[in-house]
Amino acid sequence: MNQRTAEVLFKDKVAGTLEETASGGTRFIYAKDTATPLACCLPVVRREHEWAQGLHPFFQHLGPEGWLREQQARVAHIAEEDDFGLLLRYGADCIGAVGVRRPAGSPGHDLAPIAEATANPGRTISGIQRKLLVIKDQATGSFTPAGAEGFAPYIAKFNSERIDSLVRNESLSLRWSAELLGKEEVTTFALGQVAVVNELALIVTRFDRKSDGTKLRLEDFAQILCKPRGQDFGGKYDAAYEDIAAVIKEHSARPEIDLARFFRRLIVFVLAGNCDAHLKNFSLLETDAGLRLSPAYDVVNSALYDGFDQTIALSINGKNLHLDQVTRRQLEKFGTSIGLSRQLISQTFTDLQAKVKRAQGILKPPQGEAPDGFVHRYSEIVSRACLRILKE
Repeated sequence: MNQRTAEVLFKDKVAGTLEETASGGTRFIYAKDTATPLACCLPVVRREHEWAQGLHPFFQHLGPEGWLREQQARVAHIAEEDDFGLLLRYGADCIGAVGVRRPAGSPGHDLAPIAEATANPGRTISGIQRKLLVIKDQATGSFTPAGAEGFAPYIAKFNSERIDSLVRNESLSLRWSAELLGKEEVTTFALGQVAVVNELALIVTRFDRKSDGTKLRLEDFAQILCKPRGQDFGGKYDAAYEDIAAVIKEHSARPEIDLARFFRRLIVFVLAGNCDAHLKNFSLLETDAGLRLSPAYDVVNSALYDGFDQTIALSINGKNLHLDQVTRRQLEKFGTSIGLSRQLISQTFTDLQAKVKRAQGILKPPQGEAPDGFVHRYSEIVSRACLRILKE
């Protein structure tokens, strides 16, 4: 089989070439005039970056994992496991500043455009949840799947076939987290109806795009740590929260501030029953000052669902802990291990105690809801965690 080649774009300018190797791996080569690194794991001082088997993890993690991957593969008649082929067809506009496209004149360059809206033609977005890039109709206020051209400023996230409360769960989780972390610390979101799919969705405003459509560099920690996706998409769990802290120390423009933000965020995720805070749910975002920890996103009370693993996503203090085993002492030990002062750690807990009290109304069950209703169960999980960790 012929080895395929792709042009790699950075902020819509050709920055290098990605090619398959005869041994079954891939090689990324910077263009001669490229002086800016595409990613933390692709330093520009090295002009070539080779991965021995399959697609390099940085590029692999640009693609989707679940429903959207199935949609894209089906519509384009590409094998679901063909990471390189899917990027060639859909990778021109990815999350962040990097894009992938076929070189002009190469086989398949003149393929007819994908027409099916729910495949997001020419675009892709990572993650396993059902989601699409969407645009807003200013006249009606409704949303439609984004086509191949133009600015797509929103991500629509839907319920799954298995769980019909994901949208409600994430909306509530983000609201509550914003009260504890600060609104600027959490992605901007709303509920909206998406045409074609004809479903209510959580509409998230992308923070990897400026209001004029300018692309911003954004890398999740699975990309930064070069974790292969794995056949079961489990690579994003192959790490410790200490690894995230180490990356922040190395690559953040304000490491002391971002370590404190990360520590506070981890506590809030535990309080919210979010056992799925894996590597792809933390990112570094380009700012005027340099790379910084991005706002929080993909926050869900996963402890709410029977049958889901309630071990927190990454190890902490060398242990893979069940959610109920995470204590204040464990979190304090972690804070100390990543270099935070005891005073800052103590102040973080004190501040969160006060904010949990002020946020109580958000988790108040609606009048008439049964004791086993959604908000009752959600609130009970949070209350138990707050009693254990904050003594509130």
